[in-house]
This record gives sequence, structure tokens and C-alpha cells, in this order.
Amino acid sequence: MTVSISHTTFDSLDAYAQSKFWAHVLDFHDDPADPNQPGDDECMISSPDGTQRLLFITVPDSKQVKNRVHLDLEPSEVGGRDLELERLLAIGATQVDDQRRPDGTGWVVLADPEGNEFCILRSETERTA
Repeated sequence: MTVSISHTTFDSLDAYAQSKFWAHVLDFHDDPADPNQPGDDECMISSPDGTQRLLFITVPDSKQVKNRVHLDLEPSEVGGRDLELERLLAIGATQVDDQRRPDGTGWVVLADPEGNEFCILRSETERTA
């Protein structure tokens, strides 16, 4: 027997705000039959093809320590890692650490509005150039 991942769940102080931030980051969307609303305790967003889902659940406690699990994001657009970094900072992410190297390799550690870390990597085009 095998299993598959139904969705990834994030504890949040504000599930709605977090779902909106991540929907903007990933170009995900609400379920039109069950749209997320301010004040909802659970907010699900899905990839355009519906194969990936993130669920945000409101909990009373804020993040206390470094994440045990985080997302590594790979830009799909032509602009690459550094252009995507600018976009993410503009929509509310904060830079936590910069692991970019002079040869162009490396990544940048960011945090979402509630402090959850994630990384922005180089795009496939940047890695194969």
C-alpha cells in the first residue's frame, strides 16, 4: 500500500491573510465553491491544475522557533531567482539570509508575513546556463 500527500498544512495566526499571501506567491487560487473569507479558521488554496494544495489553519500561538519543514521555490519565469526575489519582497516577504555565491549559485532565505521561512532557488534555466 502507498499513500500520497493530500495537502500541506500551515499553522497561522491569520489563516485568511496567509492564504492570500501564498496564493499571490505561487499563483494558487481558492476553491470557487468554497472561497476563503476574512475570519475563516481554515483556508485552502490550490495550484492551477489542482495537483498541489496548501491549507492554512488559525491557531492561537505564533511561530516560536525555526521551521522544521519549509518550501524551496524555483522560479518558473524567465527573470530567474533575483527578479523573483524582488517580487516576493514587494508583496510582503522579508529576507532572512542570503546564500548567493559570486558564481551565481546559491539561494535566498525569506520569511512570509508570519515568519515562516522558505527559500528561493535559481530557475532551471539559470542552473543549466
